[in-house]
Amino acid sequence: MDDSKTVDSRRPDGLSNEDAAIVGRLRDARIRVREEMAKVVVGQESIIDNLLVALLCRGHVLLLGVPGVGKTLMSRTLARTLDMEFRRIQFTPDLMPSDITGVDIIEEDAQTGRRKLEFLPGPVFTNFLLADEINRTPPKTQAGILQAMQEREVSIGRKTYPLNPPFFVVATQNPIEMEGTYPLPEAQLDRFMFNLIVKYPTPADELQIVKGTTGTKTGEARPVLKADEVIRLQDLVRGVPVADAVAMYAVRLAASTRPGESKEIDGVHKYLLYGASPRASQYLVLGAKARAILAGKYHVDFDDVKAIAGAVLRHRLVLNFHARADGVDADAVIRRLIESVKFEA
Repeated sequence: MDDSKTVDSRRPDGLSNEDAAIVGRLRDARIRVREEMAKVVVGQESIIDNLLVALLCRGHVLLLGVPGVGKTLMSRTLARTLDMEFRRIQFTPDLMPSDITGVDIIEEDAQTGRRKLEFLPGPVFTNFLLADEINRTPPKTQAGILQAMQEREVSIGRKTYPLNPPFFVVATQNPIEMEGTYPLPEAQLDRFMFNLIVKYPTPADELQIVKGTTGTKTGEARPVLKADEVIRLQDLVRGVPVADAVAMYAVRLAASTRPGESKEIDGVHKYLLYGASPRASQYLVLGAKARAILAGKYHVDFDDVKAIAGAVLRHRLVLNFHARADGVDADAVIRRLIESVKFEA
């Protein structure tokens, strides 16, 4: 019998010694990731935590923030702390799908003189992909990463090429400059697990940023985890148990956003044209699992679901003209939703 798989009878959750050690290591790794990122990125702890949650769930993230708040720097530094191969694509109006996925090229064999097609992989073949200003390229090119995000593979011609795990996409958008942009269609937005808003730093954090970037010394983050360890942790997250009551609460939260298909909620349905898909329920449960395990717990509670509800639902709610007329945004609707949907222990 393998002692590493022996269940410790003192643990009420039945967690094996091996997995218990991994949970503890992940909790410690989260602290170390924060410490390493703090050498380069000032503040934004909640954004970093949510990026880790999405990565552990094999999800993807859409970052919304004005220029200069550190979206690219944060992504690059996180990839370094996790020892993941990082590539950045600057989305522009003239970018083509093949610029992302790769292309077949004709090469001549030096020995035989015969020509053959050779696949030249694009930047999507990486572990950590930053799609910078994704809304600046036409929908045809935006769709170039859809299959990669959902299926973890890329089809070129008659061949399909798998992407090496882990594969994590972080896309950014600038909310203040809409001229010359192409809004992401709802179907593509739904493929992002989280929509995170990167806010301005506090005055204290901004002072630290200024002092740290205008001197002669610059910080450098070191790797904390390896890519293969990230894969192991992704598998562990899916094995975290969740009570039926907690899972039902997540389902009820998502279902309550659908006008005409759920009980009318004052301050919610009035402002919604369409609600969240079942994918939202899946991500609420998965995200709650990852959040719990990052905190060193091997069980999920209602607070874990509520804590990520905004990030999961924000981009999945389609507001109507009443919301625009009353100056109500998706976050206000979600706050009202959380107040109205009660959990049953």
